[in-house]
Amino acid sequence: MEVVKKTDSYTIIKKRSGRFGVKHKNGRWINGDEKTKVLLAEGLIKAPAPKEVAAEAGPDTTTEEVGAQ
Repeated sequence: MEVVKKTDSYTIIKKRSGRFGVKHKNGRWINGDEKTKVLLAEGLIKAPAPKEVAAEAGPDTTTEEVGAQ
């Protein structure tokens, strides 16, 4: 593991797999949204682009035949 950046409040470590780990100054690992915020602030990762919602096609154009039996 390689120390990428060390600050007063956390340490960013790059693992051999290429992923990052963030340790708090008290020695606990930071995970989830907090980890993402730290890595985004340092410019080590990019935020994913939001997915586009498919445009609605409007009313259903298929016709159903109702047969009288």
